[in-house]
Amino acid sequence: MPALIDLRRRIRSVRNTQQITQAMKTVATAKLKKAQRTVLEARPYWHSSPDLISEIALWVTRESHPLLSKRKEKKIIGIVITSDKGLCGAFNSNLLEEAKSYFEEKSQTSDVRLVLIGKKARSFFKNSPYTVERSYSDAIQKLTEEDFNDLAQLLIHKYLFHKVDAVYVAYNEFKSILAPRVTIAKILPIEPPEKKAKDAYGDELEYLFPDWEPAMIPLIQTLLPLYIKSQFRHFFFESFAAEHAARMMAMDNATKNAEDLVEELTMDLNKIRQAGITKELLEIMTAVEALAKK
Repeated sequence: MPALIDLRRRIRSVRNTQQITQAMKTVATAKLKKAQRTVLEARPYWHSSPDLISEIALWVTRESHPLLSKRKEKKIIGIVITSDKGLCGAFNSNLLEEAKSYFEEKSQTSDVRLVLIGKKARSFFKNSPYTVERSYSDAIQKLTEEDFNDLAQLLIHKYLFHKVDAVYVAYNEFKSILAPRVTIAKILPIEPPEKKAKDAYGDELEYLFPDWEPAMIPLIQTLLPLYIKSQFRHFFFESFAAEHAARMMAMDNATKNAEDLVEELTMDLNKIRQAGITKELLEIMTAVEALAKK
């Protein structure tokens, strides 16, 4: 049995840890509210953009813009978005294992290169056989619009000059506070939908922009780079919100576990004290009886 002083020290230590986890939960909750508001406000635009671009790609020829051209995937770039910090449950580990498995499969037929965002991604792929094109691992929450544009321009440049044939992004999508969803999305080349959109009567929709219309080409040339840049912001902010949700839940569970541990240790402490008091009473009663017999 541990000594009373050891149990008191451990209870005090667990309570101090509980205060830290409670404070971290409070901070994560505040950051989550801000990140969640950003995601929910911009999500209608982010989610409608792929459908719009895909429909445009469906109604023009792939020769209309190089970003629409589809090639055999001999060289691909995988972008992995994680957090800089831990203490967020399985947020990073689930994503990294899924990305590792996916890119290992792709490496059987393609040359895989990586762009890593977050210290956890850089640490995980440090000894991997893949070439790292670029790494962002210093306060990724402070990435600016210029950083997103620079990354988008890099990938667009590589795709236009046939240095890469496809670009995939692995990130955590913010589905709910309880659990994020690991997602691997293909961002280049831009794929049209398999079927044309239909109206309420089941007839295929006809657009006012045939592929021969002169105004269509400048529209495509303007929209596609903007779409790529906006999708990078989408992936990053989804991951950012999911990270704070995961950290909030992890710290909440840690706080509850600390409370349960304190209760268990307190019960053990009381049992030891009660056993000590009972032992002392028995010794006193034994001494009284011994004196009475003299």
